[in-house]
Amino acid sequence: MNLIWEYRQQLVDGTLVTIQLALASLIIAILFGLLGAMGKLSSNRIANMMAGIYTTAVRGVPDLVLILLVFYGGQEIINTIGKATDWWKYVEINQFMAGTCTIGVIFGAYYTETFRGAIMAIPKGQIEAGVAVGMNKFLVFRHIIWPQMIRYALPGFSNNWLVQIKTTALVSVIGLQDLVYNAFVAGRSTHLLFIFMFASLVIFLLMTAISDLLLTLLNRKYSKGMVRT
Repeated sequence: MNLIWEYRQQLVDGTLVTIQLALASLIIAILFGLLGAMGKLSSNRIANMMAGIYTTAVRGVPDLVLILLVFYGGQEIINTIGKATDWWKYVEINQFMAGTCTIGVIFGAYYTETFRGAIMAIPKGQIEAGVAVGMNKFLVFRHIIWPQMIRYALPGFSNNWLVQIKTTALVSVIGLQDLVYNAFVAGRSTHLLFIFMFASLVIFLLMTAISDLLLTLLNRKYSKGMVRT
């Protein structure tokens, strides 16, 4: 316990990086999820096909492989394109950016199916009624689709988010000083790897427990007035 206290700042710093990574990747995942869901529900064949390829390809490749590909190959590809077209100068992809973008894109594929199912659960008559009273697509989405989509999507969203928090641990393999990386370094330097890995386990459990509590409260808020069948 004394060793944990001695390395507390290292663990706290790693935890903050993990939280930042999880929240930043969540924003990207929600954006890709909404775009993917709209693409899958679109009557446009190209948009539908692109959304299908995106979800199938991303969900069929291991998360760690994608992270390694983006970190070690993404920077080279982007700079090769920039040099050939002269559209941009040298671009550096650091560990945080690589982890954030990759995890965001990965879970965007899962949120795509979550949001698609939620939108399909909304009665079509409500959307048609909104159009009938003169609402444009933006107003229909804002006042009819979005509030109910959140209600129907929350259970699946909650499961994906909890898995997403744990997936952030993978970025430690590319050198990002997150919770797992810092705990591993502290464990190796003290020859007490099990203790520090167990400490990171407890911290991850606390993060997921807090997330689960907040999402449960949010679910109760948006479930008010729902008729359970």
